[in-house]
Amino acid sequence: MSVEEDQVTNGRLLGTIAGPQDLKRLTAEELSVLAAEIRDFLVAKVSRTGGHLGPNLGVVELTLGMHRVFDSPRDRFLFDTGHQAYVHKILTGRQDGFDLLRQRGGLSGYPSQEESEHDLVENSHASTALSYADGMAKAYTLRGEDRHVVAMVGDGALTGGMCWEALNNIAATTNRLVIIVNDNGRSYAPTIGGFSDHLATLRLNPGYEKVLDLVKDSLGATPLVGKPVYEVLHAVKRGIKDAVAPQSMFEDLGLKYVGPIDGHDQAAVETALRRAKGFNGPVIVHAVTKKGFGYRPAEEDEADCLHSPGAFDAESGKMLASSSVKWTGVFADELVAVADERPDVVGITAAMAEPTGIAKLAKKHPERVYDVGIAEQHAATSAAGLALAGLHPVVAVYATFLNRAFDQVLLDVAMHRLPVTFVLDRAGITGPDGPSHYGVWDMSVFGVVPGLRIAAPRDAATLREELREAVAVDDGPTILRFPTGSVPADLPALRRVGGADGSAGGVDILAEHGTADDGRKDVLIVAVGAFAHLGVEVAARAAEQGYSVTVVDPRWVRPVPIELVALAREHRLVVTLEDGVRNGGVGDAVAKALRDAEVDVPLRDIGVPNDWHSFGTRAQILADLGITAQDVTRDVVGWASRVVPARTH
Repeated sequence: MSVEEDQVTNGRLLGTIAGPQDLKRLTAEELSVLAAEIRDFLVAKVSRTGGHLGPNLGVVELTLGMHRVFDSPRDRFLFDTGHQAYVHKILTGRQDGFDLLRQRGGLSGYPSQEESEHDLVENSHASTALSYADGMAKAYTLRGEDRHVVAMVGDGALTGGMCWEALNNIAATTNRLVIIVNDNGRSYAPTIGGFSDHLATLRLNPGYEKVLDLVKDSLGATPLVGKPVYEVLHAVKRGIKDAVAPQSMFEDLGLKYVGPIDGHDQAAVETALRRAKGFNGPVIVHAVTKKGFGYRPAEEDEADCLHSPGAFDAESGKMLASSSVKWTGVFADELVAVADERPDVVGITAAMAEPTGIAKLAKKHPERVYDVGIAEQHAATSAAGLALAGLHPVVAVYATFLNRAFDQVLLDVAMHRLPVTFVLDRAGITGPDGPSHYGVWDMSVFGVVPGLRIAAPRDAATLREELREAVAVDDGPTILRFPTGSVPADLPALRRVGGADGSAGGVDILAEHGTADDGRKDVLIVAVGAFAHLGVEVAARAAEQGYSVTVVDPRWVRPVPIELVALAREHRLVVTLEDGVRNGGVGDAVAKALRDAEVDVPLRDIGVPNDWHSFGTRAQILADLGITAQDVTRDVVGWASRVVPARTH
């Protein structure tokens, strides 16, 4: 037995794959073994680090086929979204990096130019790949380069408008562009919308030739309905398939169509891709796959097929993390409570009902929740329509994803002073998903929107309170933002300055340490949202060095509360502390408010530098940025020492 045969027999074929070229020598039997080993590898590695498991288990054969039929990096591969590129990383020499997947010193959870010449863009926001691919294919044609562009697009991405804008342009070209539609019926949760319903018809009968027999076997075992349903499917195969198949839709656009094929049949995948490659123009390859394929716990997970679990037991699929109260859970519970009291409150999600907590409202009031697919722009303007018709929509998305709908928030919602509440989960530095997922721009970007109010709760109690205040606003939009992970202990205010009960206003005094001889205090720390606990700790440390310090939580950071301006007048130095970018952030807003009120108190702002920050844990990244209790105390004391009159500290 050869060394190579021994490796296959002992389940170590994957160890012989150093790059895509090694795949081209494999037999069909070896490819089957390799696919199984890749799935075992994914489960073993992701179970320890967490990450996007379900999507990658579903694209093993598709990715193998891409690398066997095309020649990366000469032929250029794009993944939409990039979280389904783990198999691509495994096949391009990065197996060792999976021990630290999404951790400091390890692999990014998305394609990364820094990691490999086989990666192009960190496209972790959905529905962008076809636009990238369109531009690249045009450029290669113009420059006379003999290259193909291959884009694997999850069917969830096709719920986003950019995909259809790109398809409209791609269809008008003759460029070498192959689009693989990975049709698994899901994005995070089951895919929503008319197009997904169209594909779902085909999912009943994937791969008309081979898989029809499997459908027949399955339906034949069903009493009464089985045989009639099979006859309908067989009729479709014989001649009326155009009535239910998407090829007519794509071909009407001018795109060639191949499929549907069984995306887990290696031979069928490669045959389809070779046909598409040989056409030398834009082609759709429609592959029907199963998210989580080959790993029973993922296949049986109804919520999201273990889309992006934390660390889990590889044998059972059960999560290892101890239970704790999460920000998302607090929001979900309170939203249901509010909706129980107010029939005008409805929920909107962009294909992320479970991750954002909207699923809990959907379970209690299914008729009052709308999943619009991965279409944040549509979500915002649809919410505007709901508000125009007398409802109060609560749109729950990740903070980073609302960036995509700025124009809609500005002109469709705010300009019409519509009562829409946007709830931004994963605000601030979120850690392992990297810079594209950091929710650090919302307070800066949306702070310029006239009439929009932004709240940043510091704990569970204030989240519940501020959500109720937000949905009580009836003359304009509101944003409620909070981070990911566990909620810290409640941090009660010593007292509140201004703001009537139930209104969106008032500033909470969280800590007060000493008063200077002249009655004026030294430092006012304005701690935003999740940084409230940090502000209180910094104040205690600075007080130990003789400075009088007040810590406040503005609660509603935009517009700047008038009470905050009055408090600043009583101090010698103002320091803002926020988990958003400094440029145009809360610090800038407070500084402007002080200037407008002619309050000449120096201000220093601490926040996230306007740059691209690598992935790691939230604590690691904040330490890198110098936003720790020790670092901030050193800065505050240093600044205070230059503005406080000389005295014995």
